[in-house]
Amino acid sequence: MNSDKNLIMENLAREAHERGVFNGIWLYAENGTTVSKGAYGFRDAEDRLPMTEDGIFELASVSKQFCAAAIMILVREEKLSLEDKIVKFFPELTAYPDVTVRHLLTHTGGVPDFYGQTDRAPWMVETWLREKTIAPNTIALRFLLESGEGPRFAPGERHEYSNTGYCLLAEIAERVSGEPFEDLLKTRIFDPAGMASTSVRHIYRDGIPDDRYVRNLVLEDGKYVLPIDSKDEFEDVATDGTNGNAHVYTTVSDMLAWDRALREGKVLTHAEQRIMYTAPRLSDGSLSGEFPDELDGYGFGWGILRDEKLGLLVNHSGGMSGLQTWFERGVDADRAFVLVNSRDCEDARAHLSFFEGMVAVTRDGEPGPIQSIEEIAAGDPDRSLWQNFCGKYECPEDTGFTVEEVFLKDGDLWATALSAEYGRISFRLYPLGGNKFGRKGGFVEIEFGDGCLTVDEVTSKKTN
Repeated sequence: MNSDKNLIMENLAREAHERGVFNGIWLYAENGTTVSKGAYGFRDAEDRLPMTEDGIFELASVSKQFCAAAIMILVREEKLSLEDKIVKFFPELTAYPDVTVRHLLTHTGGVPDFYGQTDRAPWMVETWLREKTIAPNTIALRFLLESGEGPRFAPGERHEYSNTGYCLLAEIAERVSGEPFEDLLKTRIFDPAGMASTSVRHIYRDGIPDDRYVRNLVLEDGKYVLPIDSKDEFEDVATDGTNGNAHVYTTVSDMLAWDRALREGKVLTHAEQRIMYTAPRLSDGSLSGEFPDELDGYGFGWGILRDEKLGLLVNHSGGMSGLQTWFERGVDADRAFVLVNSRDCEDARAHLSFFEGMVAVTRDGEPGPIQSIEEIAAGDPDRSLWQNFCGKYECPEDTGFTVEEVFLKDGDLWATALSAEYGRISFRLYPLGGNKFGRKGGFVEIEFGDGCLTVDEVTSKKTN
């Protein structure tokens, strides 16, 4: 059975690479034994350095579990409490008097995310451009104090992802331990777990240590470039000095070592892990981080999923400019899967179908085909209503993706939108059935109604 899984995963990865939707590394293990492992592509923009299985890559938000682990260790040492209010460590954050360490760990404190809505990331970018330097982790505090952003909601009311909150956790860890965060993770987590190639790094600020490092690359004007050389992919460079939220660099073998260390209770006790794998109840009684068909909740740096056959699964995804990562542990079934893709994909849906296929194999399922949006789109759509969809649309505030105008171009339907991630972009709309359309570069779906359109459950009226 495991030989079949290996063959299926190798074939999926090969096809995805050949179709331009996978450039990276993967490892899947059961009971601590590697079932499938491999690498495709290159780790530099010039295609001179082949991707290798021992490549060192950025984990992005998968890094959050290590910050959460450090907090749990410090709680064990009685240097802080999960119920400590963050104003104990940051008296200047008077707008957040009742937010606790636990709230930050579970993204339930209402602390705004500096990667959040359309009006947030520019503050970080503008500060970086103005000051001509990559700021340290305290930039998260400055963001809360200087950006004009206030609390998103009352503590415990909602679950809303916040990178800022994890930066605050890293700062708290430094202050109570008396150690730099980078050293704290090395001495308390990476070294005991046997993760010899893992470290916290800031490569835009300090440089790339050696050629084993995998570069994150964005697709721009038909070629791959580093985010720092991009015309508009500045957010990750501007926040390169932050800790807790990202910037752990590792290898797939080290992530397997992390899985084994957790299973053996080397770094965290099993009781501590159970706390981390438990989602809190929100004020309305629902579980924090509960998403239909995705997660059953969100604990301390881990998404939580309960599978009928495999039992408890804990996982986290990561994403930065030119980077997608994934790590999942089968706590009950003793499985581990890590995947990194280090280049932008022109067709996001094709990459997603590859990713979902790999995950399906690790969960004893059958992978579906890798499909581009052209293959998913309706073959002979009814174009009779398309002219009615054209025009300008109102722009609701506080949304990450807003369609400004829809128009016909060479017989196809196109749109111009304002994206929190990419700024103003134009793209072709592919018919997905009925009045629903998608785009090649992302997963946003647009559904047209009578004089309106809906994106992510937000409806905008036509203005002309």
